Amino acid sequence: MCSKKPFVQYGLRLGFPTFVYMKKKIHHHAKRVKYIIYQETLLDFREHLWTFTGAFLGIGIIGFISSEYLTVHDNLFMIGSFGASSVLIYGAINSPLAQPRNLIGGHVICALVGVTIYKFVPGEIWLTSALSVALAIVAMQITKTLHPPGGATALIANIGSAKVHALGYLYVLSPVLSGVLILFLVAMMCNNATPHRSYPKNKKWFKFWKRKYDHQ
Repeated sequence: MCSKKPFVQYGLRLGFPTFVYMKKKIHHHAKRVKYIIYQETLLDFREHLWTFTGAFLGIGIIGFISSEYLTVHDNLFMIGSFGASSVLIYGAINSPLAQPRNLIGGHVICALVGVTIYKFVPGEIWLTSALSVALAIVAMQITKTLHPPGGATALIANIGSAKVHALGYLYVLSPVLSGVLILFLVAMMCNNATPHRSYPKNKKWFKFWKRKYDHQ
């Protein structure tokens, strides 16, 4: 067994009341850490089930339409940024970045920025890519539609295939807007399927003309 003598000597040097206070403080923090670890490692099977269902349906529907009704080899209805959006809108539904204003507005604004830069700014692909992502982020900040996957949407408008480039501004409508609306409709269904899930946080999100949003 470990001797308590060193701790007693330390307490005498420090001043016994201070030593007792520090000991209680350490014990209190240790209990908090244990509680946080317990909470973070709890498994909520209902939560995980609806997260899985939403992501599977959202991406699955887009992928099905893309493979069955559009050109299989181009997959123009499916873009990589939809996967990142799914993490937010199905896995972190209360995040401000996952709300409809951010999801829809962020992707559309970034698509517009990406296509515009690619069309009207001559230069190397690294330059147009960097400009598109940087300006897209600023545009989302200004319009209060910050959605991290939107940066990828702007980037794809520059580094995508020749068919993506050939779409021009149609890229904004499809695949971007059409795909985002599918993800959103699935989120509305799956994220409100049980009493403990509620989406979106702001039920008046559609009033996009209002600049003051505490919770988007």
